[in-house]
Amino acid sequence: MSSSAAYHKSTLPNGVRVVTGPMSGVRSASLIFYYNVGSRYERAEHSGISHYLEHMLFKGTELRPDPMQISQAIEGVGGMLNAATGRESTSYWAKVPSTHFALSFDVLADILRNSVIDSTELDRERSVIIEEIRSIYDSPEDLVHEVIDEVVWGDQGVGRSIAGIEETVETIDREVMVDYWRRNYNPSRLVIASGGDVDHAEVVALTEQHFGDLADDPAADQYEPAVTDQTEPRVHLIDRDTEQAHICLAMPALPYSDDRRYVQGTLEAVLSSGMSSRLFQELREKRGLVYSVYGYFRPYEDVGQGVFYAGTDPERVDEAIVALLGELRKLRDEPLSAEELQMTKDLRKGRLLMGLEDSRSVASWVGSQEATYGEIKTPEEVMERIEAVTIEDVQALAQELFREDRLSLALAGPFGDRDDFAELLTF
Repeated sequence: MSSSAAYHKSTLPNGVRVVTGPMSGVRSASLIFYYNVGSRYERAEHSGISHYLEHMLFKGTELRPDPMQISQAIEGVGGMLNAATGRESTSYWAKVPSTHFALSFDVLADILRNSVIDSTELDRERSVIIEEIRSIYDSPEDLVHEVIDEVVWGDQGVGRSIAGIEETVETIDREVMVDYWRRNYNPSRLVIASGGDVDHAEVVALTEQHFGDLADDPAADQYEPAVTDQTEPRVHLIDRDTEQAHICLAMPALPYSDDRRYVQGTLEAVLSSGMSSRLFQELREKRGLVYSVYGYFRPYEDVGQGVFYAGTDPERVDEAIVALLGELRKLRDEPLSAEELQMTKDLRKGRLLMGLEDSRSVASWVGSQEATYGEIKTPEEVMERIEAVTIEDVQALAQELFREDRLSLALAGPFGDRDDFAELLTF
């Protein structure tokens, strides 16, 4: 077992990693199972299977054949239970009073090891997934975020929808799903994280009991590395008769494996963290162009993506795009002031600390770091890295990322066959 002042880690002989973040003064315990597999690992013809499988693992096990038994086991003691699918990971979690921690482990382990994947339930849930996909297409604000990924990456794993499309979801039968599940939910890809009123030795013992016999499958799926081959701006229009135009401006960015991720996080915070951020102040407060404006960077292992969203009146969409680009250009061409940089650092550090007051947040902190980086940094270590970011670092990265030939635009609104938006994408 390895440990720091705050966190503990053990690795089972088969490769399952157990990480814990004990907390004093709390009565809850949170448990998260992270698998390093997600939608970009899928074969194109089975796009959406990771997300579909996540749903199906709540639909009954040999011990708990009625799906209601799964939710009631956790909710019946006041707990919460859920899951999420990403492009590189899938997670399952529960938060319970700490006196019921062993129960939460038993329930999650049961669904992850013993789900029956009943064919009738599979077909029923297929309809639910398809309705979920359709709901995205019915919401221009959601759809524009889906489309921008496709504009930047095309038909690569990082560009395809996590939920898949109707045509691929329709092809996934029980045999295909069980094969994907057994092949990819491997011990070497599994991190079991807990936070709150927990004991590390107990978590390790429960892990050995429920997962100690699990073996790797050498045929596990791998993702195709992303290719960034863009040489000119790209535009995709979604013609909808909407009252508001929805804009996503994007570009490739740094992967999480790049140590400059701390600089990228600072750049994101300058532009988009809170009402004092540059985008909010310029586009909403000064110009009155938008109600909602924000940005985010989404890093993967080998590549990343920056996205900036704004919703505006269709009559002012050109002005909003130009204003968005103007803020990126300003950050690229003009050094931050020392005062603004320090304010941004303090904001990031404060939010980091406040975000670790809950047992689920601590479980997420230790689990996501272990699953992503293979090591766990303390908040103090991360804050040191944030504090080390310089004015020159931010400007240099902005110059690297904010390039005219790497810009992509997705736009939803009543624009017919208008074809001149690419002319706006200039620095």
